[in-house]
Amino acid sequence: MPVIPKLIKRLNTKRISQIEYIKRHPTDTQKAVLSGILAKASNTHWGFKYNYASIKSADEYRLTVPIQTYEKIIPMIERLRAGEKDLLWPGEIKWFAKSSGTTSSKSKFIPVSQDALEQCHYQAARDVLALYTLNNPSTHIFSGKALTLGGSHRINKFSNQSLYGDLSAILIENAPSWVELISTPGKKIALIEDFEQKLDLITKKTVKENVTSFSGVPSWYLTLIKHILSYTGKTNLLDVWPNLEVFFHGGISFTPYREIYKELIAGEQMHYMETYNASEGFFGIQDDPAQTDMLLMLDYGIFYEFIPSDKISGDFPPSLTLAEVEKGVNYAIVISTNGGLWRYMIGDTVVFTSTDPYRFRISGRTKHFINAFGEEVIVENAEMALDAACKATGAIISEYTAGPVFMGASSKGMHEWIIEFEKDPSDPDRFTEVLDETLKSVNSDYEAKRFRDINLVKPLVRRVPRGTFNKWLKTKNKFGGQNKVPRLSNSREYIEELFTVSGIKS
Repeated sequence: MPVIPKLIKRLNTKRISQIEYIKRHPTDTQKAVLSGILAKASNTHWGFKYNYASIKSADEYRLTVPIQTYEKIIPMIERLRAGEKDLLWPGEIKWFAKSSGTTSSKSKFIPVSQDALEQCHYQAARDVLALYTLNNPSTHIFSGKALTLGGSHRINKFSNQSLYGDLSAILIENAPSWVELISTPGKKIALIEDFEQKLDLITKKTVKENVTSFSGVPSWYLTLIKHILSYTGKTNLLDVWPNLEVFFHGGISFTPYREIYKELIAGEQMHYMETYNASEGFFGIQDDPAQTDMLLMLDYGIFYEFIPSDKISGDFPPSLTLAEVEKGVNYAIVISTNGGLWRYMIGDTVVFTSTDPYRFRISGRTKHFINAFGEEVIVENAEMALDAACKATGAIISEYTAGPVFMGASSKGMHEWIIEFEKDPSDPDRFTEVLDETLKSVNSDYEAKRFRDINLVKPLVRRVPRGTFNKWLKTKNKFGGQNKVPRLSNSREYIEELFTVSGIKS
């Protein structure tokens, strides 16, 4: 066994033991987390409002604090960004992770406390390496460098009191100085906002490095890999970085990208390890390479609740603690965190595949969405964009659905819209243009992915004959009544079925 992995293994022995303990005692771990975050926040504005000092159990907590969404806490977020202290979490919040917006705003600004940085996000990064090393004791990743691809949003000043950017940019900005020694291309290049410039600089810098690992969103990295292969004239990334061995991926489903990664990184040495992290927190790690499911990480300062996905309405929907969940049920995730989010519904749904230990898979969102490239387009975004396109061209829509066209080895991604018009647009090209531009204006993540056509190109709008959607619903025995057409999907299932019904070739 190489010397460096031996040393890393010794350093991680204590943490691996802690993870094993947590797997055996999940309920006690979560009780301690809830008690700890309630105690620390008891003297905040929020803690006084809900009398956190008096809450002694999860049952009391669930009966006292209503479920929160981003829309409900916007006034608190605005006060935090203006510099007010001790509102949701003790002290001043300096950092806000920018992500796609909601019905009422283009972007969300998620508070990121110092506790969340250290105890959640950075601890999770250490755990990913510890678990990978445990499962791959002969690894050579520590003999080279980790490639870092920063976020699409740089660090920006909201005022003199706070800063915002992609979570990845915040993590890079706050990382210890020694991280620069083991990563490439360095903070200065990683945080450049212009993605085309960043691609060029990263490529020129890193092709000379011994890159052994990289981590991030599959769609963004696929764009970078294609750029590097084009620059070097190679067809296999291992010809550029022969010691590359692992991609730690998350943010979007890896399933549509798995085969193209195998094509562009052809070799048995490559490993893929899934993680589940978001602006709100870091939640899961694929701890067993033999399984695709992820281990729920229980000691990052996050208390979990789960609501059956068909019961999420109201301020106090029936929520379950970890001890109460069952395998095979679709749950909406509710979190309370050391970043000051309290009974916050993040919009993701999961299904537990094991309760000993607690392993899960991400099953979707509480709303229909497209997030094939990290763009997080929700139905509200789509409705606003279609309304603008119709007004600009005099069109009237009867039915529609949309989904992704995934990246290929030599092609970029896009959205494909299948629309049944009651009245055709006067200018189809103008309709597509307004649809695209409005989506950019209401969703900052879509805007970032569409920047200069680097990751996503202009959407494709396909018109289908009248009656197509009704025919499709009939084939699924869902015609009439309360059955609705799914507006957005993260797969091409509905699109391909509609093509079959309409006789149009995909």
